[in-house]
Amino acid sequence: MNRARAACCLAIALLLPGPSATAAEDAATHAGRLFDSLATQPARLRMLLREMPKGADLHNHLSGAIYAESYLGWARQAGLCLDPATHALGPAPCRAPMVPADPALAHTAGLNDSEIDALSMRDFEPTQADRSGHDHFFSTFGKFDAAGKGRAGEMLAEAANRAAADHVIYLEIMHYPLMRESAALGLAHPWHGEDFAHDLDEIRPALPALVREARIRTSQAEARMRTVLHCGTPQAQPGCAVRIRYLTQVLRAMPPPEVFAQMAYSYALVEGDPRFLGVNIVEPEDDPVALRDYDLHMRAFRYLSSVWPKVPLTLHAGELTEGLVPTADLQFHIRHAVEIAGAKRIGHGVDVTYEDDAPGLLAEMAQRHVAVEINLTSNAQILGVSGDEHPFEVYRAAGVPMALSTDDEGVERIDLTHEYLRATTTYHLHYADLKQLSRNSLTYSFLPGASLWNVADGRLTGACAGTTPGTPATGGCGNFLAHDEKARVQWQLEAAFTGFEQGLLRQRF
Repeated sequence: MNRARAACCLAIALLLPGPSATAAEDAATHAGRLFDSLATQPARLRMLLREMPKGADLHNHLSGAIYAESYLGWARQAGLCLDPATHALGPAPCRAPMVPADPALAHTAGLNDSEIDALSMRDFEPTQADRSGHDHFFSTFGKFDAAGKGRAGEMLAEAANRAAADHVIYLEIMHYPLMRESAALGLAHPWHGEDFAHDLDEIRPALPALVREARIRTSQAEARMRTVLHCGTPQAQPGCAVRIRYLTQVLRAMPPPEVFAQMAYSYALVEGDPRFLGVNIVEPEDDPVALRDYDLHMRAFRYLSSVWPKVPLTLHAGELTEGLVPTADLQFHIRHAVEIAGAKRIGHGVDVTYEDDAPGLLAEMAQRHVAVEINLTSNAQILGVSGDEHPFEVYRAAGVPMALSTDDEGVERIDLTHEYLRATTTYHLHYADLKQLSRNSLTYSFLPGASLWNVADGRLTGACAGTTPGTPATGGCGNFLAHDEKARVQWQLEAAFTGFEQGLLRQRF
């Protein structure tokens, strides 16, 4: 279904009669019972979960969302080079120990399997040379980076089609055009420490040109994505119907002038291109430079948010565990992301129970409605934290809103259904819990507009109070939805839930 057709179907859904409130409640009750009956049958439960509407994936790195097989195919097409020992890809011409990737992958027995393992977490087993999931995970990006250059459109198409297969309506993807160029701005002028105003004044004149170029490149990538997916044609692929917006991502392990320049560019890009909705900070949080400069980064975010107050932040914070770093570094990262930088969402948040006054921090996050992007498989692979050691139930008990997300589904070799299944079987979730997680993913997205749901009490907001979500919206509610993108997508999710639940009355799993 292409985007125009999806918009048409949504408009029709807002007008056509839907099931009565009682019928919808009966269908939801039946869905809940069916989910509970499959609690000990994960294979059958996965089939059910795959069809369940999932709202959004809010924590999704575009480069990490691509499967190794795609990168290897592009490497062969582009005539890239391959180091058979390190499995890294690189540009031509090939100089020893690099060899042409195409003939090597085509004719060397077992090399494709070895490459896939090296470019992902597939079959990872620690060795003397590759000792941890953490190091193996982060090493993959440098190995496949060359194959992704110039392929943003194809990458978006792959991510969109996978989301559509998972019944995900919206992707908030981390994507950062002109990263190197923006970082270079910080090296063009002397660094004035924490005189952020002075540093910004020197960088700011160069930002409009970068933003213009980023807009052009993003439009080119989206046009290529639509071509790959055949959007607007009878052969349109499912990914055409997935709504996509972007988050910029600042690289935190660079020297302070380069990090600050990336931050300033990121804020300017969000202000200058409505497709970019917020700012994030990435790279290993345990990197020595990232640890040293953590609070400097938080203070820089606070300053830049005073200059661009409408730009929201979602920050990787607390992607740490005991033993990975000294315990002192586990005691403040999430709090400072919330209280100093002003983050609206936290990515990972795994070390929250190590924070100073963790109960107070959890209460504050719940009161301020700071959502946590939960990445269960990523946390297990990178940090070795899973099951009861993961703070999922801690956040849940404290009333902190959560949304399930994939993080790097290509490197991890998962999809969002996998994360819903993992959460369901690990934490004994019911259908109502999963439905709330799905709703949260849109409520706490950075899509513009007011939420359909009041985050304080979980009820419908004023214009749509008293209506049945997903049924025909008329009058004030219809007008509200017509002018509010976030609420409109949330209503689309409710319509999808209604269709899903009604369909379960007629299907067998």
